[in-house]
This record gives sequence, C-alpha cells and structure tokens, in this order.
Amino acid sequence: MATTIGFIGLGIMGKPMAHNLLKAGFTVIVDKHHPEVTDEFVAQGARAADTPKDIATQSDVVITMLPDSPQVEQVMVGQDGVIEGAHAGMIVIDMSTISPIVTKQLATRFAEQGVAMLDAPVSGGDKGAIAGTLSIMVGGDENTFSKCLPIFQPLGKTIVYVGESGAGQTVKACN
Repeated sequence: MATTIGFIGLGIMGKPMAHNLLKAGFTVIVDKHHPEVTDEFVAQGARAADTPKDIATQSDVVITMLPDSPQVEQVMVGQDGVIEGAHAGMIVIDMSTISPIVTKQLATRFAEQGVAMLDAPVSGGDKGAIAGTLSIMVGGDENTFSKCLPIFQPLGKTIVYVGESGAGQTVKACN
C-alpha cells in the first residue's frame, strides 16, 4: 500500500489522527494553513506543502478531515484543490462528516480523473482520535477500502465497510 499520505484538516480531530499516521510510520504531508501546527508536524518528521493541489501532487493518498460540506468541496475541487494535483491511482479519503450527496458528486469528479474516493466519517470524538480508537464507517469501492485498511488501523478500532460511495455518510447520519 502507498505510504505517502497528504493530510488536510489539522483541527481537534485531524491533528491527533495525522499524529497517529506519523507514529505508524507513514510519510505524512500537511498543509501550511496554520503555521504553528505545521511547524509541530515538520519537527516530528512530516513534510509541508502550500496548497491542497501541492499536497495531492506529492501523495499516494489524500485524507481530509474538515468541518462540513462547503470546506470539503473547496479543498477538493476549488481553486488549487486536490483535484488539480490528482493523478491516476491516487486515493482520496474524506473522513469529515458531510452530505452523502456532496460525497457522491465528489467521488464522480475524482473517478473521471482515475482517482478512487472513499467516504470514511468517524465517531468517537477527540478522545478517540487521540487514542486511535475511532469508529470508521467507510463507503466507496470495496477493493479500495481493502487497500486502505493499513491506513485506517492506526486511526480506529471499529472499521466497517458499509457499501457504495456515500454509504459511510449515510450510516454516520443514522448513527
């Protein structure tokens, strides 16, 4: 499985998640959105990039952990977004909790570029993110899910494939 992970969204949940991926031995590239957080990650061996496009260009997998649908859309398909740096074979994993409709639209856009997308929202709060014990509900292609299991394992204890694109978001909403 790919080892270079771009991580966008180093907030209350994303920051400890990205730390857990670093601790698990993955190469992690973070965005320079908040310099103090970026500096902390770089000091621990991560790399930094200026834009989501730059992160995608250098990554095998890009993970987003953002507040809601508008932020995910901006980072993914806005100016200098992930899609502009996307390359065939890259995988995008959105771990934010967003609209299943937006998820499906983004997955379609990425598929047109030869990029698989998983929606993998989490539950367990910041304590679960810190401890690496999140519950992760994953929608998208099942083979892609299987390939990404080594990435999910440092982040969560309950990792469940729930169906096609958007299903992760739907299950999370029901949860």
